[in-house]
Parts: sequence; C-alpha cells; structure tokens
Amino acid sequence: MKNQITTRSRTLRKIPTSAEKMFWRCVRNKVFHNLKFLRQHPIVFTIPNGGIKYFIADFYCHEYKLIIEIDGSIHTEQKEYDEFRTNILKKDGYIVLRFTNDEIFSNIAWVMKEIEKVIGC
Repeated sequence: MKNQITTRSRTLRKIPTSAEKMFWRCVRNKVFHNLKFLRQHPIVFTIPNGGIKYFIADFYCHEYKLIIEIDGSIHTEQKEYDEFRTNILKKDGYIVLRFTNDEIFSNIAWVMKEIEKVIGC
C-alpha cells in the first residue's frame, strides 16, 4: 500500500492545477512564516470501523498538523465525502482548511490571512 500511495503522490505533484501552483509559490521554501509545507502529502487515518485509509492532502504543514485543500469544481459533486473525511481528520487532531480555486485566484492575500488566523500569526 505504501508504494501505491507514494506513486500516486508523485504523480499528482507532476500535474498541479493552476490554483495549486499559485498557492505553492506563496508557501514553498518556508517563505510563509518560515513554515515547511509539503505538496500532495499522504495522510493516513482511521475510519470509524477501525480500518485504515489514506488520502493525499494538497498541502500539509506538519508543525501545525495543518491540511490545506484547494477545491476545484469536482468538489461541488463530492461535498458529503469531503465533509466525512474532514471530520475524521479533525478527530485525529488535524486542522483542515478548504479554499476554492476562485478564492485562490481572486484573493490570495485573504487566503493567506485566513491561514494566519488559524495558526495564530
């Protein structure tokens, strides 16, 4: 399973969306409050029946257990799944922030301020 996750993460890193590219420029190389962010990072979590699942976070900051998801149009069709996954991750101590592509493109400064509010900067 680990090999499969790693391969999928690497594939996703090679084909970022335009919104992911824009956000990455704002956080890569510790330029955002000296925090290390990872792209397309696998997160392993337990589901209510005790099983283990994983998903690949668009961006992850280990220092705050902060997951940033940048949602394109597909996410309007899978709101229930996203909400289910977010609730499980929160129970495991993760902070999950979701932004739309439109929010990234139209007001990246606001997005960064929202992240600062959550991490207390």
